[in-house]
Amino acid sequence: MIRVVNMSGKILRIDLTAESFKEEETDEATCRKFLGGRGLGAKILYNELPAGTDPFSAENIVVIATGPLTGTKTPSSGRHVVISKSPATGGMTFSSSGGTWAVEFRKTGYDLIVLKGKAEKPTYLWISDGVVEFRDASKFWGKQVIEADDGIRAETDKEAKVLQIGIAGEKKSYMSAILNEKYRAAGRTGLGAVLGSKNLKAIAVKGTKEIEVANSIAMRRAADKAMKMILENAVTKEEGALHTYGTAVLTNIMNGLGIYPTRNFQTGVFADAEKISGESMAETIFVKRTACFECPMECGRWIKIDKGKYAGIEGESLEYETTWAFGGQCGVSELDALAKANYVCNEYGVDTISCGNTIGFAMELFGRGILTKDDIGFDLNFGDADAMVRMTELIAKREGFGDVLADGTVKAAEKIGKGSDYYAMQVKGLELPAYDPRGAMGIGLNFATGNRGGCHVTGYTIAAEAVGAPLKVDPLDASDDKVDLTILFQNFTAAVDSAVNCLFLSFAVGAEVWAEMIAGVAGWDGYDVEEFLKTGERIYALERMFNKREGFGRKDDTLPERLIKEPMPDGPAKGKVHPLEDMLKVYYDKRGYDHEGHPTEEKLKELGL
Repeated sequence: MIRVVNMSGKILRIDLTAESFKEEETDEATCRKFLGGRGLGAKILYNELPAGTDPFSAENIVVIATGPLTGTKTPSSGRHVVISKSPATGGMTFSSSGGTWAVEFRKTGYDLIVLKGKAEKPTYLWISDGVVEFRDASKFWGKQVIEADDGIRAETDKEAKVLQIGIAGEKKSYMSAILNEKYRAAGRTGLGAVLGSKNLKAIAVKGTKEIEVANSIAMRRAADKAMKMILENAVTKEEGALHTYGTAVLTNIMNGLGIYPTRNFQTGVFADAEKISGESMAETIFVKRTACFECPMECGRWIKIDKGKYAGIEGESLEYETTWAFGGQCGVSELDALAKANYVCNEYGVDTISCGNTIGFAMELFGRGILTKDDIGFDLNFGDADAMVRMTELIAKREGFGDVLADGTVKAAEKIGKGSDYYAMQVKGLELPAYDPRGAMGIGLNFATGNRGGCHVTGYTIAAEAVGAPLKVDPLDASDDKVDLTILFQNFTAAVDSAVNCLFLSFAVGAEVWAEMIAGVAGWDGYDVEEFLKTGERIYALERMFNKREGFGRKDDTLPERLIKEPMPDGPAKGKVHPLEDMLKVYYDKRGYDHEGHPTEEKLKELGL
């Protein structure tokens, strides 16, 4: 039996340099203030990592954390969060992944791993029911993800779950991801490169211990309430939008609203969007649905290409962000080419959002003559599917001009020069995802103020602005109410990422039910929605205080100039730019932050920081 969850926070501390480990418990008061996942990881990083630490130094810390809901019978509870200092942004970062690795890890008897140091040679960890081994990973270094996963399980346990970096992480690409179970990814901000710098190839886990809860009846009642909401919601129910078409159901929705970024955010309308939509996928390359642990939505897609030059390509999971990054962003409408690019990124461990965004950036530079065929080695035009796939492969391998692009748009612009930085669609060094802020004011404010950079899931306001869930708002509204909504989503998301389960539940499930599930699992008397949201606010402020130490301020809470100065040329948002400065002042005031975007002393005191 594993300990009761209301005393959760059992930490496994790994020193890769010394090949040693130790265990420690986190007190219940700390767990209640930060929950787990993103929150507890942020606290550890803030307390233990000195300002100015090089992300690739042995001193950098990586926290891999579950939360109190992970592995329980609450919906979609198979997630973990990775927290560290990012090489891409230079600030605190976090990235989450689903599947079942997190559940298996908790069954070994731990809730968090804290990694420090650097292994002398390629290494992987084998963790099984409290037993920790440091194993030689030399034979897996340089191997693609599927082969390495199969090989590590053959050496450990065929039922083990493997978290690993790909070749991109080994080569320290700033867009490298951390994969688990071959296809799931903590994709953003270059976390794979941080593990690569530590010579840590993988963490394999297998456990048999039971994950107990403090009040199983209360938890079950809350989980049943959440499930009822999920099964009655048009987005999340069985045969609903996500179940039927996967996340790419958003393609036609965003394109219809004129906020589907096309050809490096030059416009928000892609004439060929239908060809790469979830609906088109369902009619052509879709094989079956896939799901994370305890997830009723089954939004994952297993796809297979049966004919053409990419025949034989199959696997998970061609998501909305991926089809956009290699599709609309690059002007490409061939679904099989998008599947191929996604496959390459999975096998090499590359973040599809940053990869596709960066290729779109290079395509615009090529079209404007800033880059030439002599620079790249081949023509790189918008709409050229073959060139897009070829560049994806070069980025993944860090070969040719792919080496210039492998660290993302900011580093590439530094090398290219010639005013190319203007065309880099990024915030704080992180490439933007699939929503044009000129037609969705809340998501634009969220991009600008996101603690890890240009991120949609820091505060998923697009759910309300575009999908109308859990409430419908006008995407073009930029009033104080929209600022309030953005702050609410950011606080809420920070708490969800610390609980830890899937943010997509928020299409149907509100904060009140999340608080009830946590109260049941942890056995905390009086735990309610106000405390849940205050926890999120506390975590968000702590991340900003970490970034303040690293030199972040108002200058970094911005958007690419194109989105502020160039009116949308067509579509429903025609003529719009994002009114960031006006919204930002209101945002800081409502947050209790000073004019530089940092929490005031009064706010920190209020939050117990």
